[in-house]
Amino acid sequence: MNAIDLTPLYRSSVGFDRLGSLINHALTTESTTSGYPPYNIEALDENRYAITLAVAGFSQEELDIQVEKGVLTVRGDKHAKEERTYLYQGIANRTFERKFNLADYIEVTGADLSNGLLTISLLKEIPEAMKPKSIAINQDGNVLEHKAEEKSTKGDKAA
Repeated sequence: MNAIDLTPLYRSSVGFDRLGSLINHALTTESTTSGYPPYNIEALDENRYAITLAVAGFSQEELDIQVEKGVLTVRGDKHAKEERTYLYQGIANRTFERKFNLADYIEVTGADLSNGLLTISLLKEIPEAMKPKSIAINQDGNVLEHKAEEKSTKGDKAA
C-alpha cells in the first residue's frame, strides 16, 4: 500500500515530477521519525510563512540553516562542554537535523533566535512572468480584414 499510481496526473499535466517524488518520498520514509525538535509552520498571510523550532539550550553557533534544491535543512549540533551528573534529564540536548521541502518560488528571508525558539521567515515571490495578467479586448474598428483579391480583366482588351 506504499505506492500510488500518478499516471493519470502525468497524462494531463506537465512539470509535476517533483510532486510525484515528494509523495513517493513521504510514503517511503520511516514512519517513526523523531519528533525532535518540535516545530510549527505558520501562514502569516497569503505570501508569508514562518517555521518555528523549539531549540532550547542551543546557541546560535550550534545551529546551521541551509537551503539547497528546494529543501530547507536545519541542523543543531550540541557539543558536550562539561560532564554533569543529572538526577533527571528531561531537556533534550541532542544533535538533530530537520528538513522541510519548499514549494516553487518560496525563499528564505531570514532567521531569528529568541527565548529558545528559532523562527525562519519564508516569502513566496512569484515572478512577474508567472503571475496572471488580464488581456484587453479591443473594440475599435481597427481590425485586420481579409478581403478576397479581385481578378483584373484588363488583359482582355485589344490593342
